[in-house]
Amino acid sequence: MPASAANNRPEDLTARLGVGAGAAQGEALLKALREVKNQIIGNKTKKLLYLHLGAVPKIVSVLAAAAASSSSDSGGISRGGDAAVIVQAAAAIGSFACGVEDGVRAVLDAGAVPHLTSILSHDDEKVVDAGARSLKMIFQSELAPKYDVLQEKNLNFILSLLDSDNENVTELAASIIAHSCETNEQQKALCDAGVLLRFVSLLGGSSNQKDGCLESIAAVIKNNPEVSSRFSCTGNGKALNALANLIQDRYPHTRLLACKCLIAVGHASPCYVEELQIKTKLVLVLVELLEEPGRVGNEAPFSLKTLIADDEELHKQALSVNAIEKLCSILQMSSVQARRLQGILLALAELCSKLEKCRCQLMSPQVLNLIVDALKHDCMDVRVAACDCIRNITRSLKNLSAGCLSSEAFIVRLVQLSHDPSTSVQSVLIKCGGVSQLVQLSKSMDSALRSRSVLALRNLMFLADITDKEFILKELTLCTLASLIYDSECSIQEQALALTSDLVDGCSQSVKHVLAEDSIILDAVMRQLQNASSIGVCIQGMFVLSNIAAGSESDKDTVMNYLVPPHTDSCIPSFTIKFLQSKDILLRVASLWCFVNLTDPASVGSSRRVARLQDAGIVLQLKSMLNDPCLDCKLRVRMILEQCMELETAQA
Repeated sequence: MPASAANNRPEDLTARLGVGAGAAQGEALLKALREVKNQIIGNKTKKLLYLHLGAVPKIVSVLAAAAASSSSDSGGISRGGDAAVIVQAAAAIGSFACGVEDGVRAVLDAGAVPHLTSILSHDDEKVVDAGARSLKMIFQSELAPKYDVLQEKNLNFILSLLDSDNENVTELAASIIAHSCETNEQQKALCDAGVLLRFVSLLGGSSNQKDGCLESIAAVIKNNPEVSSRFSCTGNGKALNALANLIQDRYPHTRLLACKCLIAVGHASPCYVEELQIKTKLVLVLVELLEEPGRVGNEAPFSLKTLIADDEELHKQALSVNAIEKLCSILQMSSVQARRLQGILLALAELCSKLEKCRCQLMSPQVLNLIVDALKHDCMDVRVAACDCIRNITRSLKNLSAGCLSSEAFIVRLVQLSHDPSTSVQSVLIKCGGVSQLVQLSKSMDSALRSRSVLALRNLMFLADITDKEFILKELTLCTLASLIYDSECSIQEQALALTSDLVDGCSQSVKHVLAEDSIILDAVMRQLQNASSIGVCIQGMFVLSNIAAGSESDKDTVMNYLVPPHTDSCIPSFTIKFLQSKDILLRVASLWCFVNLTDPASVGSSRRVARLQDAGIVLQLKSMLNDPCLDCKLRVRMILEQCMELETAQA
């Protein structure tokens, strides 16, 4: 191995970064900095290695020492022989922060930002360029600090950067604004300070400068009608004309950003971008950009979706320029990055939301299979987008009645999605026709298929909000649910009861359904509790009663009347005592929770219910369980008895 190669090992170079770190000049130090920078540019593996070796804090220390030693006695920054060290150190820091979040974190933790900011006032243009470029890379990350422009000091700093003749510095100002501007107050403060006017004047600069200005303009006007209106009126429409011209720029990224700005203006102040001709141009440009590689192609579908949202006329325009064909063509590529795949699916979902012609174009087996395959993608956002797409496809009665969405692969995916950990995925699944498909499967003659479908419905019910619960039950119907509780298979009975328990869990509004149609569901639950041989069925049945008993006074009395029927000479159904004496811990726990809820001291009828429990021998049984071997049971027993004593004391 050549001696030079041996000396350039990352471990050796990192060690050399500490040699003479405080010196203004040092040939060895300069060579080490340059070599580290050259090794890590575009090489994530090398970046991570140097991060592990602790190179970043050493380089920041070199930068700080070199910048301090180049300061003149008067406090200004003067040209010095250490300028080359500063340039190389700043470039290395920027490279560490480029594309690697761990690198950004290391740079920020080492305190690089203040030192990089200080060299922006250096009198060597190369030093200023290096500092500005490095800071731009840092501010491309969400981890970068945000400047609150409502603070005068921060606003003045940004304005000073914008007033610079150095393009890298003005691009840095644009990056900071795009990263930091989040509230309406901040948008207005920047607008009042003349930032938008300055950006418009800079749109004639280099490609990078234009792109930075466009990103910042979009950030400052987004969802702010007042600021958007003021921007649109700038120079009697000069600003809007500049944006309209830039959607035809030679660079794809610039065209995309110009489209984003016009879309932001159109959403915040529709009157300024209401001409169909402008919107049609935007559709055309964005559809062309779909096929661009990299970041532009990844982001174009999102912008297209935003532009045409809820606008049937624009849907037709997109259809006329073959938007769906292009989206489907990209979808069929061998490898599509997750971000682009999400955008394509969302754009297709939007296009299918209104026009039947659009839906029909997605019904080819190749395209539909790809959308179904996306339901199992590793990225949650892709799965949600795929669900959204399928939901809008299923709006087609023609396709549904033709059985296009009844394939085995499609049904299997729906069942698998019911286990998805994302509530967003499950919520979309509920609304995309998945529930009706699962309900049909629950009626199958195949017990295994019935079992899987009921389990899937239970999973959906478990995480559903009140609206989704109502929807699921409407599709399922009380009659079907009762028949599943009576199913010949114990495993299906158990899952059906668990589904019922999830229906009423924490949702008193849902209890009315269990009591509807002459209490068809509650009667089924009680019959299974009295006759079931399966412990699992008994456990889930008692959880149903427990959840109902957690509801209103009327709900508690309903459960009480089932457990201890009135006018029966205090004769208690044998299953209640039997469950409390069971060797199965979970069955005892489920039964005890029911009595915890029935004896709640905050409920006005609890004293009456406690008296009936005493007459029925339940309280006596509970006292015999004070030393239950299960700690959870023991705690529940004590809770019930303490509640009973509290109620008796209050009555005395």
